[in-house]
Amino acid sequence: MAGLMANALFVCLHNAGRSQMSQALFERAAAGRHGARSAGTTPGERVHPEVVTAMREVGIDLAERIPRGLTEDDARWADVVVTMGCGDKCPYIPGRRYVDWDLADPAGRPLAEVRATREEIERRVRALVAELDAA
Repeated sequence: MAGLMANALFVCLHNAGRSQMSQALFERAAAGRHGARSAGTTPGERVHPEVVTAMREVGIDLAERIPRGLTEDDARWADVVVTMGCGDKCPYIPGRRYVDWDLADPAGRPLAEVRATREEIERRVRALVAELDAA
């Protein structure tokens, strides 16, 4: 992108699992080349413990992250909005690119399933970063 930065917003229901993992993995993969935020349509109280455990395994600590609610400003900030299970509750801002990732909510799932979701998110995030780098 020749010095231009793209902003990715990751949105799920509670901002306590999928979107938190996506933001953290995107930030690591983009290494400062692009911006990332995450939010939830109905934010939870904390990041799911099983998500914290799975992310620590890959060297990312989400224990101190606090789920936050989605704002229209977030959607306006973003160039690409990645939704994960929030359906019609996600705001639509014309001119933004929307992508829906059909991923299971990791809440209360066995660690092996959360790891599988983490790996799938990492694969998708790497593809998105590569696409943004080439734009």
